Amino acid sequence: MNEFLLEYLPIVVFLGIAIVLGAGFMLAAWVLAPKNPDTEKLSAYECGFNAFDDARMKFDVRFYLVSILFIIFDLEIAFLFPWAVSMFDLSHGGMVFAFWSMMVFLGVLTVGFIYEWKKGALEWQ
Repeated sequence: MNEFLLEYLPIVVFLGIAIVLGAGFMLAAWVLAPKNPDTEKLSAYECGFNAFDDARMKFDVRFYLVSILFIIFDLEIAFLFPWAVSMFDLSHGGMVFAFWSMMVFLGVLTVGFIYEWKKGALEWQ
């Protein structure tokens, strides 16, 4: 049983060091940080516009449009990395199919990007 527990000793030491360092950094920031907040720093920030009281108030949806576009192109990169890593492990026929299926995927995303660009969704006024 003692040998079994010795295998976990490095994990316990690492966890202890991480807890001590984390607590030390938080304590140092609390003690050493300047304490002169202004109203702008203490104000709430949500989605790029000031908070409002009425839920029926109109607001600009461009913030959400930009975030949706970011998610779309971020997912494109998330699909591109595993494809690039695993494509060369396939046979020749599988590699050709994988290549052209990714080109179709990138083509559809490019057409969507051009559409958004022409509609002016990427312009900030």
